[in-house]
Amino acid sequence: MEPVFAALLGFALGSIPFGLILTRAAGLGDVRDIGSGSIGATNVLRTGNKGLAAATVLLDAAKAAVPVLVAGAVWPDPDGFIEGVAGVAAVAGHCFTPWLAFKGGKGFASAAGALAALAWPAMLACAAIWGITLYLSRISSVSSMVTVVAAPLVAWGLGYAQVIPALIAIAAIVLIQHRANIGRLMRGEEPRIGSSKP
Repeated sequence: MEPVFAALLGFALGSIPFGLILTRAAGLGDVRDIGSGSIGATNVLRTGNKGLAAATVLLDAAKAAVPVLVAGAVWPDPDGFIEGVAGVAAVAGHCFTPWLAFKGGKGFASAAGALAALAWPAMLACAAIWGITLYLSRISSVSSMVTVVAAPLVAWGLGYAQVIPALIAIAAIVLIQHRANIGRLMRGEEPRIGSSKP
C-alpha cells in the first residue's frame, strides 16, 4: 500500500494550482485567460509580474520535491521506487489538477523539483542543459523538452539508475503537455524569447 499512499500524497500536493492562486491573490485575474492558458510560471510571467513568476517556479518545484522527500522518510525504499512514484504523481497532479477540471500546467518546474529530490546532482546537470539549450534556441519550450528527455540519461551517467523509470514517466507527461508547442515548432510558429513574433 505504500506506493498508493505515496501516489496520493504526490498527486494531492502537486494538484495545488499555485500560479492561479498567486495571480488571483495579486489582483491579476485568472492566469488561464492569457497566453497559453497554463497555470505555470511561464504563463504567470506574461502578466508582467516577475516576482510572481519566480514564486510560482519555486512553489511548483517544492510541491513535487516535498512528497518525494516525505515518501523517502516515511516509507524508506533502497530501490527508490516509492519516492519515484511520489514524484511522478506530483507532476501528474500539477498537469491534471482536479481543481481545474483536470487541466493545469506544462509540468517543467514540478519535474525539476521532483528531480532535485530524487537525485540533486542530476538536477544540477540538467539545469546546465536547460540553460545552454535556452541560450542556443531562445525558445522556452525547446529547452524544457530537451531537458526532461535528457534527464534519464544524465541520471544514468551519474549513477542514479534507480530513478530512471520515474524520470521517463515524468518526461512523457511533460512532452504530452507540450504537444501544442511541438505543433507550433513543426510549423515554425513557436515564439522565441524576447520576440512577439514566431
